[in-house]
Amino acid sequence: MSTEKESKLNNLLSSQPLGIVLSSAWLAKQGYSLDLQKRYKKSQWFDSIGTGALIRHGDQVDYLGGIYALQSQLGLFVHPAGKTALSLQGKAHYLELATKKVQLFGGKQDSLPLWFKKRDWGLSVESKLTSFLPPALGLVEIDHKSFKVKISSPARAVMECLYLAPKYQPLLEVYELMEGLNNLRPTTVQQLLEACTSVKVKRLFLYMADKAGHEWLSYINLDKVDLGSGKRAVVSDGVYVSKYQITVPKALDSVNGEVTA
Repeated sequence: MSTEKESKLNNLLSSQPLGIVLSSAWLAKQGYSLDLQKRYKKSQWFDSIGTGALIRHGDQVDYLGGIYALQSQLGLFVHPAGKTALSLQGKAHYLELATKKVQLFGGKQDSLPLWFKKRDWGLSVESKLTSFLPPALGLVEIDHKSFKVKISSPARAVMECLYLAPKYQPLLEVYELMEGLNNLRPTTVQQLLEACTSVKVKRLFLYMADKAGHEWLSYINLDKVDLGSGKRAVVSDGVYVSKYQITVPKALDSVNGEVTA
């Protein structure tokens, strides 16, 4: 290998953190042609993990290393969301000893590359691409290994849980998560509520925050939040809560709280 190519390789190895996926398309834009990438693989500096993606030879890369590539190299808004985001921030009601399933959300225009979808990350990965919230709003950065990834802030994460409820996420479990969020930033909650397009999510979020007795709720200006009109039945056989015009499960309504039907 020529000195120039060795220098390019050394620069790549020194500039990129361990534990991440490297997108072939991104590498090409950085001046590492597909031909050069093939030489790196042949020389066993890098391994292919699917069409369009490489990792360092022998590197241990988890799904967050894949998320890093989606966010930092491909410009996608795909991120750990819902219960997964809360767990990563130590705010899940009960922390699983070993994560078996992760929930991702992304923008409506995002599309997961095949290498990410087909890769065996050692756990089940579920993704939801939706525009019920602006894709970049309410995200926070966390450190993982030697790099950073963006995940949902606690307020956004609960809204994502509510978006999946009740079909894919038990409402009682979401309420248990909400109970622990007594220090949310009112400004963040306000922005999310104003931007959210799901009336179901907004009404349930406010109902649960009210029921949990969170002080930050008193700082929210509901005049700026579109809560829609008319009654909404989240479940068919439940209890109607007139304050928020929603029907919730009986088991949730019977939990001690401040909202009365």
